[in-house]
Amino acid sequence: MAPKVSESVEQLRAAGNQNFRNGQYGEASALYERALRLLQARGSADPEEESVLYSNRAACYLKDGNCTDCIKDCTSALALVPFSIKPLLRRASAYEALEKYTLAYVDYKTVLQIDNSVASALEGINRITRALMDSLGPEWRLKLPPIPVVPVSAQKRWNSLPSENHKETAKNKSKETTATKSRVPSAGDMERAKVLKEEGNELVKKGNHKKAIEKYSESLLFSSLESATYSNRALCHLVLKQYKEAVKDCTEALKLDGKNVKAFYRRAQAYKALKDYKSSLADISSLLQIEPRNGPAQKLRQEVNQNMN
Repeated sequence: MAPKVSESVEQLRAAGNQNFRNGQYGEASALYERALRLLQARGSADPEEESVLYSNRAACYLKDGNCTDCIKDCTSALALVPFSIKPLLRRASAYEALEKYTLAYVDYKTVLQIDNSVASALEGINRITRALMDSLGPEWRLKLPPIPVVPVSAQKRWNSLPSENHKETAKNKSKETTATKSRVPSAGDMERAKVLKEEGNELVKKGNHKKAIEKYSESLLFSSLESATYSNRALCHLVLKQYKEAVKDCTEALKLDGKNVKAFYRRAQAYKALKDYKSSLADISSLLQIEPRNGPAQKLRQEVNQNMN
């Protein structure tokens, strides 16, 4: 039985949320509908609240398998507050369920421009890429609709949200990473990973390091066994001054290949930028044991020693 609620948008939304948590999606949808009508009857502009209500009702439709109305509500939510992660993810799921893979791909990629750690978007891209390769062939990227460029303001808005909004993302990211690494890639996966890595390499040559990171990340979804893919992505992180991410990628690269000279060098560079000179010198020392005459490493050692003095 639906709880008795007063006619206030906030209370109607809260009651809808409770019904949704209880699995009562029809009741929750009706409450969000009442809240929307009340909000719109007020005539006061509150696009964020209205967007949330559309997005929440879309979640109900998605749970009930009503993908068409889910897409409509997500589109309404995004018209009010563009580049909101939840309606993008819900619309992508609905498109995927309807086998509208190119549209699902665009929404998942848009989410990853806002936050490249959202596990459900990473997993979605993995599934959709496979489906598109199978259905459209090797030239499938040429058949995609335009992918919108997410403005910096949208990324900042997401990053400024309370930490609880990101908690589930971080938890899911850890699960997804573990699952990806434990899966043994097929020969087809290895080939797709190679193609994506090469596309990343071409983007690096053109100076497009942000897009290259996306390609390397996609490559690693198909196969996480290539040390060079991690060290190449680390280079991009270095250029973009994302030093902690560079350290992580180099560490992964060295787990796979303990003699990856580029990984030692790039991690040393990242440690230097982070002012962790001791760790930087340790990596340079390891590199020089492999290649004693490596000129860039010798020069970097001099720079680090000067910074320590």
